[in-house]
Amino acid sequence: MSSPNTPADERTQIELEAAAFRQLLAHLSERSDVQNIDLMNLAGFCRNCLANWYREAAEAKGIALSKDAAREIIYGMPYPEWQKRNQTEASAEKLAAFATNRPDH
Repeated sequence: MSSPNTPADERTQIELEAAAFRQLLAHLSERSDVQNIDLMNLAGFCRNCLANWYREAAEAKGIALSKDAAREIIYGMPYPEWQKRNQTEASAEKLAAFATNRPDH
């Protein structure tokens, strides 16, 4: 169902959403300095959430996708490699904020 602010053609809408998603992944790839805990504390989701949502969407279509494979799609590399290259130690303040605001998803 389209609204006045969305394309009437479902295929076009899907293509636009896919393009926006690809741009989000490219942006997150360029901003590897932004830690997942920062994303979680500020936005309530992170790269791992995106990987989980991607995997769940695949499973809803009957496509088996492992957690590791979904993470590699989102991170652009195996997750352990991304962690080694980019993940830093979270401060006590960030961990406390995460404990308080952690989403249920």
